Amino acid sequence: MSEIGSRAHPLRVAIIGSGPSGFYAAEALFKSGKTIRIDMYDRLPTPFGLVRGGVAPDHLKIKTVTRVFDKIAACEGFSFLGNVAVGRDVTVDELRAHYHAVLFACGAETDRKLGVPGENLPGSHTATEFVAWYNGHPDYRDRVFDLSHEIAVIVGQGNVAIDVSRILSKTADELRQTDIAQHALDVLAASNLREIHLIGRRGPVQAKCTSPELKEFGHLGDCDPVIDPADLALNAACETELHDKDNQHAQKNMAILREFAERPASSKRKRFVIRFLLSPVELYGAARLEGVRLERTRLEGPPFHQQAVGTGVHIDQPCGILFRSVGYRGVPIPGVPFDERHGRIPNRHGRIYDGDHRVPQLYAVGWIKRGPSGIIGSNKPDSVETAQAILDDLHALPTPAHGEDAIRELLAARSVRVVSFAEWKKIDAVEIERGTLRGKPREKFTSVAEMLAVLDGVS
Repeated sequence: MSEIGSRAHPLRVAIIGSGPSGFYAAEALFKSGKTIRIDMYDRLPTPFGLVRGGVAPDHLKIKTVTRVFDKIAACEGFSFLGNVAVGRDVTVDELRAHYHAVLFACGAETDRKLGVPGENLPGSHTATEFVAWYNGHPDYRDRVFDLSHEIAVIVGQGNVAIDVSRILSKTADELRQTDIAQHALDVLAASNLREIHLIGRRGPVQAKCTSPELKEFGHLGDCDPVIDPADLALNAACETELHDKDNQHAQKNMAILREFAERPASSKRKRFVIRFLLSPVELYGAARLEGVRLERTRLEGPPFHQQAVGTGVHIDQPCGILFRSVGYRGVPIPGVPFDERHGRIPNRHGRIYDGDHRVPQLYAVGWIKRGPSGIIGSNKPDSVETAQAILDDLHALPTPAHGEDAIRELLAARSVRVVSFAEWKKIDAVEIERGTLRGKPREKFTSVAEMLAVLDGVS
């Protein structure tokens, strides 16, 4: 038998998920010098994961990374099988029977909970569902977000929380020429919001958002950033963190926050209020959300290891809608071990484990591997590590592997409509054409049925 990875015996890998981590892993495998056959699966007919469904519509430059993914998809040996859900249309065991390796790149698809009373009141939402809704994700197109109230609260201070805040703070005209879903633009255009409160349980030095995203709030058309200067007072440990030479992230953020705090009041219609050292302890309301009870916190512990501790002092903040953005977690996949506590697949350097037992052929990459951290580019070294693990394991991988053809036969027998990358490009072209008519970069299809109708010539 020829060596796996030779022309006579190509290495066949199934990648589950078509976001950045999956594409970067494919790139690393193709660059190995081995003969590789990669079949990339996605449950939607569209590729690119959170680049399409998670990146804010007003951050179009970030989405140009898809040009890199297009080049990877054009590599000899690459196939895209869209509209195929692993666990529903094909099982993990079936994939293992026909591939040398199965690589999970399916991300962290759901939010962590606050774990407080009232969290499930109408009007309380996850940031994930709101982001997916305004980005036109088919799973979320029919969600309803009531923006008829004057005050919104966002809990969390990472970049997703910042994105949600900015979309709520912008005018319809500022969003009109983005690729935001039309149904979302219509709702946002009718919004009655006047105040958007961004709440963090720790201090300004610990805020996770990045400075370019934070700085954008200083340039909004009809919304002022507002910070109480007292919220920027720092304890000794925070001062030590701030002045650490390697903590430029916090230094840039603090410079922006201090500039915001010094701004005089203006006549703009909306206020974006950034607040620190507050932790939600209860969401209250009769039939629906009416407000959030916040506990004042203080920071305790040494620099870079401070924890937010409750002080017993409570503040009631009225609001008509709330979004939580306090971290994300993966979703279990039938046939794959899952760490419920951390919300990811248990692994060591990308190799999947069940307790202390190594699960042959199974690998993980991206957020489902390491947890929800980093930006798009953070996935590249992570993906290279897992790709190298697969290559290092070539000698131990099983030899019987028939790849895409065998799986396609299974899917055809189950009447699964598989969407190829070439077919995705047809959907892509029509979306761009639809957008051109509205003066937008694209107008996304927001249902799988609409996408398939384009491919099947149904008007």
